Amino acid sequence: MDEIVNRVANSKLITFDLEDLYASGERITIDISQWLEEGFLLREKSFRESVSTHNWSQYQNSFVALHCSTDAIIPAWAYMLVATQLQGIAKKTITGTLETLETVLFTEAILHLDTSPYENSPVIVKGCTNKPVPQNAYLLLIEKLQPVTKSLMFGEACSSVPLYKKRN
Repeated sequence: MDEIVNRVANSKLITFDLEDLYASGERITIDISQWLEEGFLLREKSFRESVSTHNWSQYQNSFVALHCSTDAIIPAWAYMLVATQLQGIAKKTITGTLETLETVLFTEAILHLDTSPYENSPVIVKGCTNKPVPQNAYLLLIEKLQPVTKSLMFGEACSSVPLYKKRN
């Protein structure tokens, strides 16, 4: 009988798992409607007082997404005021949803990604993850890797979808 050879293990194929770029830390949302009068009206004096007396230490080393769950019109300075309280406490503060927060974190990680290990190599972007990887992260990764790789695929080595192959 012929010996079974694992051609995938012997190939130069590099698997890229976006989950490896997942920033560790707790994700927290802060709904600023809690500091609005009846959840809708922002009165500067009472808003400032509420923000200044809030326990900010609970957000230590967390990633924070600021949002307003009501239809209130919130001026930009209100989010900025809250962000000043989180400066030096939270790892990152954004305005938006947890998905927006993940997109920002992955964007920063991909922006700083060293592409030299992938130069002129076939790369497969792993499709299954256990952590929340936003769809946009896959597109940003392709944008970053395509100029340097020999080829790009998506999925698993046994059932990948070809995405790009450099022309000779």
